[in-house]
Amino acid sequence: MFIKILLLVGFFAVMVIVGILARRKATDVNGFVLGGRSVGPWLTAFAYGTSYFSAVVFVGYAGQFGWKYGLSSTWVGIGNAVIGSLLAWVLMGRRTRVMTHHLDARTMPEFFGKRYDSKSLRIVASVIVFVFLIPYTASVYSGLSKLFGQAFNIEYKWCVIFMAALTALYVILGGYMATVMNDFIQGIIMLFGICAVITAVLRGKGGFLSAVQQLSQIPADPASTTPALLEMKGPFVSFFGPDPLNLLGVIVLTSLGTWGLPQMVQKFYAIKSEKAVKTGTVVSTIFAIVISCGCYFLGGFGRLFDNPSIHGEGGKILYDGIVPSMLSTLPDILIGVVIVLVLSASMSTLSSLVLTSSSTFTIDFLKTSVFKKMSDKVQLLVMRLLIVFFISVSVILALNPPTFIAQLMGISWGALAGAFLAPFLYGLFMKKVSKSAVWVSFIYGVGLTVVNMLLPKFGLPALFKSPINCGAMAMIGSLILVPLVSLVTPKMDKEKVEKIFECYNEEVKVPKKMYLKEDDGEPEEGF
Repeated sequence: MFIKILLLVGFFAVMVIVGILARRKATDVNGFVLGGRSVGPWLTAFAYGTSYFSAVVFVGYAGQFGWKYGLSSTWVGIGNAVIGSLLAWVLMGRRTRVMTHHLDARTMPEFFGKRYDSKSLRIVASVIVFVFLIPYTASVYSGLSKLFGQAFNIEYKWCVIFMAALTALYVILGGYMATVMNDFIQGIIMLFGICAVITAVLRGKGGFLSAVQQLSQIPADPASTTPALLEMKGPFVSFFGPDPLNLLGVIVLTSLGTWGLPQMVQKFYAIKSEKAVKTGTVVSTIFAIVISCGCYFLGGFGRLFDNPSIHGEGGKILYDGIVPSMLSTLPDILIGVVIVLVLSASMSTLSSLVLTSSSTFTIDFLKTSVFKKMSDKVQLLVMRLLIVFFISVSVILALNPPTFIAQLMGISWGALAGAFLAPFLYGLFMKKVSKSAVWVSFIYGVGLTVVNMLLPKFGLPALFKSPINCGAMAMIGSLILVPLVSLVTPKMDKEKVEKIFECYNEEVKVPKKMYLKEDDGEPEEGF
């Protein structure tokens, strides 16, 4: 217990000190929200990765999908690394930084307002962000508090309240720079921690090969297996697992979803230079491979730790208890490492969520439609007050969570990414996207998610049994709808659009190591 407390005290002290040191960068709105758009490659990459992966992944997703799909759940981690990190940086990193700087957009709703020349889009987008980030935040509290309570025997509600207070403290003090600096420290802890935990858990089952052999003896589960594959031998160690189609839905939601989440995309706004884009692409991808693949790989062995504590009424599996059950057999020192690991993952995500929500609501809703003459100093004060409000509301929800962690996150990601992904992505590349198409995407993404959530409340069958699959369909549907609707609806003023896209044509000088001119080579001889 002494070791665990010592680790936590050290961790908390570092977080607060960083918040105090970062205060000098949070003296105006631009500094508080984006760190002055001067964040280097490593800080940006770690901020992106740590915001991506939290206790929701480590406790909720790894436990639930590892139980359902076995080792094939590692495909989710691979999808997160390739689609959610590598492709996101390659396709969106540079273009996002260039266009948002050109438009002087500090938030995603502000981007929508200026890119599509619509104040209404900006206001509605800010409301969507504020509302649907709350369940995601609650899911992060819930995931961490289960492990925290198990390790220290502290009541769940006090874990939630304490974590909320600490997050509010350092974000209010230092804003975006405090967040990214702490993200870097927390990311390093996560990298070493996940490797240590996987090694210890597998060693407890006789090593990797022994654990795989034991897992291969478990028969298919009729409740979570594609009917055609019920007779499969060793389904939980197979290449695509017992339910490939639903596994694909998880990959789409958790990988493609990052492209439309404001707390993720806004990391690109603050990129400092070309070097930051290239280094950030590599670092964030490697980070995702280690953390995400590690979490889902670990969760794939969850069925080897089946015990009465993870079964609820009627034998229903309590997915959020699977990973804590796996870790309960570890030595105290490793449990302390796990707590700091998950705390790091959760605090980084929470700080990103609360900063995104408060800044968006202040800049894009209050200043745009209510207090139009709000000064820079007043905006900073309001953002800090909203951080407290946002955290308080999410704590209330976390103290009485309506469903499993994974479902809370599925609802949040489905609505946000379903509404924003297509308008943001196409807005960076296509000149002919119409305002009407953006409205359709907003209505479709949020509408599908909310309707699917409410139908069972009225005794009707849901459109999709899983919020995960509903979220995946919201994203895919919006990617199809936006270009189709743009074909048949009025286009934006051509002159305005050309002015927006002229930022990509601005010429810049680069060294020859970056680009070789066509007339710069020697005359060809022979081959």
